[in-house]
Amino acid sequence: MTDAAHYLPEGLPAPALAEPELEAPYWEGAREERLLVQRCGACSTWQWGPEWICHKCLSSDMRWTEVAPRGRIYSYERVWHPAHPVLKGHTPFLAVLVELPEAGNVRMIGNLLGDPLQDVQIGSEVVADYEHHNDATPPYTLVHWRIAQG
Repeated sequence: MTDAAHYLPEGLPAPALAEPELEAPYWEGAREERLLVQRCGACSTWQWGPEWICHKCLSSDMRWTEVAPRGRIYSYERVWHPAHPVLKGHTPFLAVLVELPEAGNVRMIGNLLGDPLQDVQIGSEVVADYEHHNDATPPYTLVHWRIAQG
């Protein structure tokens, strides 16, 4: 996605990292249009969101692994309430919970691009779409989702 085509209006705050050392690899991958998910080096379990230890075996050998930027809609919500003043007049929009089959079926939240009143089908295939905010300080990229074609 080009900088001229932002899904969300300008003026929203940049994502704030609660634990930059832990979360930075995901955001750096997004800037490079790569989708990264954590995977345990000890037991190979996938997990999302980022954590210092594996939820299954409690190992601290967590690795960021690139996965195919494809998934399927597990759930969705049509958002009508502007949760930030900048979103006033920019609702509704679609928030989707996307399941990533190539990453142990972990689930990520994102926006579904396209008509916000479109009919959404659970199980629909989606692909990642990267929205770059190069003029922000610091620059960042959001991962949105789009219904897969064909």
